Amino acid sequence: MTNPIRVGIVLGSDTDLDVMLEAVKVLDALAVGSEVVVASAHRTPKKTEEYASTAEARGLGVLIAAAGGAAALPGVLAASSALPVIGVPIAATPLAGMDALLSIVQMPKGVPVATVAIGSWGAVNAAILAAQILAVGDAALRRRLAAYRATLAAEVEDRARRVADKLKSRG
Repeated sequence: MTNPIRVGIVLGSDTDLDVMLEAVKVLDALAVGSEVVVASAHRTPKKTEEYASTAEARGLGVLIAAAGGAAALPGVLAASSALPVIGVPIAATPLAGMDALLSIVQMPKGVPVATVAIGSWGAVNAAILAAQILAVGDAALRRRLAAYRATLAAEVEDRARRVADKLKSRG
């Protein structure tokens, strides 16, 4: 059985897919259904506005928008929907994503967009943040998030043990 789609991931371009698959992987691990669409704030503004304005009625609870350059996409989604929007800046220009980061984080008063790190780290954090938002009203998802975080902590402890073992074996 597939999980109901609760998170919409909107790519400004198909070239953003490799980065945003990191978000999909995290959502899959947390058993949170997602969908991925390509819609451009500049090239397909009507499609973008329609997607955002109908998202809640289609059962979505959070939107994640990946955008590079001028990065208008997260703002257009936030202007067109009352759902929380998380912006993931993409390094698509010679400015290595700083232009996108500043565009997303500088939303005007009254149109908030949560902003995460540039690139794949941001994609992962956007997925976790989306799950945390949804978990406010979902105890089972809160438990899955707690287990996910415990797994991350266990990975750090495993790395710490390996470092300690390497240092011991030196001498």
